[in-house]
Amino acid sequence: MSQFDFESRIVDIPDYPEPGVVFKDITPLFDDAEALRAVVDEIASHFEGRGVTKVVGAEARGFLVGVPVAYRLGCGFVPARKPGKLPREVYSETYSLEYGTDELQIHRDALTAEDRVLVVDDLVATGGTAVATARLVEQSGASVEGFAFILELSFLGPRDVIGRECPEQEVFSLVKVS
Repeated sequence: MSQFDFESRIVDIPDYPEPGVVFKDITPLFDDAEALRAVVDEIASHFEGRGVTKVVGAEARGFLVGVPVAYRLGCGFVPARKPGKLPREVYSETYSLEYGTDELQIHRDALTAEDRVLVVDDLVATGGTAVATARLVEQSGASVEGFAFILELSFLGPRDVIGRECPEQEVFSLVKVS
């Protein structure tokens, strides 16, 4: 486990995007070379040797984390995008949010049954995006090896949601907010 102090690079923004919410701004982790290196190295090191062949990252900040993790693991990256952003045939998955629904898509030819996938995102709150991404992976015939996040809002219970849908897969987070 890294001795890097990730939490010191996360800035609390009170009353954003609405009163009563404390937004956790992780962008300082990206603009600091040492912090960015620590994020990528810690996640990649945790999943090294597990046969990961692809990293799937959800739009858009999952791209920022997922691409360098894929590079570090020596595997490919697959973007899970919002509808209308991918030019070829796609698998789609709709999921619930507190305020409605959303949808993610991946190209149908992005993964194969031989792929072992690490799902990566910047943050996990309720677990809905992570589960939707895992369902896209499963639609393609590939398998989910695990989930990795920079920040976990554990007080919202994302591990319970992910655990119900993906009970065998590990959830790894660098920072947990209780």
